[in-house]
Amino acid sequence: MKITRIETFATQAFAVCRITDDEGRTGIGQLSPFNADIAATVLHRQIAPHVLGHDFANTQAMVDAVMTRNVKFPGTYICRALCGVDTAMWDLLGKTSGKLVCELLGGKTDPIAVYGSSLRRNISPADEGARIKRLHETQGYPAFKVRVGARYGGGADASPGRTEALIPTVRNAVGDKVTLLADANSSYSAERAIEVGRLMEQNNYFWFEEPCPYWQLDQTRQVTEALSINVAGGEQDFDLEQWKRMTSQGVMNIAQPDVCYLGGLTRALTAASLAEQAGMPCVPHSANHSMVSLFSMHLMAAIPNAGPFMEFAIEPQDGKYEHYHPNLHVEDGKVAFPAACAGWGVELNEDWLDQADRQVSER
Repeated sequence: MKITRIETFATQAFAVCRITDDEGRTGIGQLSPFNADIAATVLHRQIAPHVLGHDFANTQAMVDAVMTRNVKFPGTYICRALCGVDTAMWDLLGKTSGKLVCELLGGKTDPIAVYGSSLRRNISPADEGARIKRLHETQGYPAFKVRVGARYGGGADASPGRTEALIPTVRNAVGDKVTLLADANSSYSAERAIEVGRLMEQNNYFWFEEPCPYWQLDQTRQVTEALSINVAGGEQDFDLEQWKRMTSQGVMNIAQPDVCYLGGLTRALTAASLAEQAGMPCVPHSANHSMVSLFSMHLMAAIPNAGPFMEFAIEPQDGKYEHYHPNLHVEDGKVAFPAACAGWGVELNEDWLDQADRQVSER
């Protein structure tokens, strides 16, 4: 397969990629969200020259070639850009084979159970408990994640006493049958994280996500070793060598690779495999309703160590994710795969493409 054209369509928030091969077939993918217009420029300047016109037997060969040729630029933007081409190649492979991506990997297309992921720290414990209870009753979510601490807060709380009130308040609101998780977004030192984790243990929480600064592996490992509940992490990590360290050294016990941050499905599959070798479940990070949630569904359906549910944000979308259709929806606590039978199962919206900034690299 030779790629002859790479197109990106970008806004600051989102960017999508469309590739065309030497037989005129196309595939679509998405770059990592957030400052996506910068990632699109990186794609055309530092990735496209190493992809266009080359004959790649598989996505792994393409990814390896790109990473090797960018050895002087080891960083997040290479991976955020690479995700666009990688996911577009998987879409093309699926469409060529007449299969969904997860089926190419031997997975099934059963609906995926999801946990409702709160993104808010500016909501009171009582209001958070009430809305989670309502969503459980109306949409059937089997689990929810709340936010504790202050994002990268150096030990601070979002408001005084909020975390200590939130943890039991949400548990009391939903009762014992709902699974609860909490995400600190790198808020705490190991000592403070263990204190918060003890409160979570008392209230029967299932996991404690990113309790310490994610780059401080020793601190996170201390928390993992001290607590009886699970510690989850990995969403920020785009370096597979770091993934080897995290999984082999028991830094956490639930792995959360982000398909877009990591560089695409191919590299996410490697991270999931490293977690499997270490006996860890894998629950991809997918905290928004862009195509990352779709990619995570296919990943979850294909790996043997998939966790019990997938992340799905509960915040109102307000038309943010208009670059593809159909969008994903929760019914009875699960999200179904799109009805289309090949590739990712979705298409790009032409109206959104028309208002985005287009760049083209071709051979």
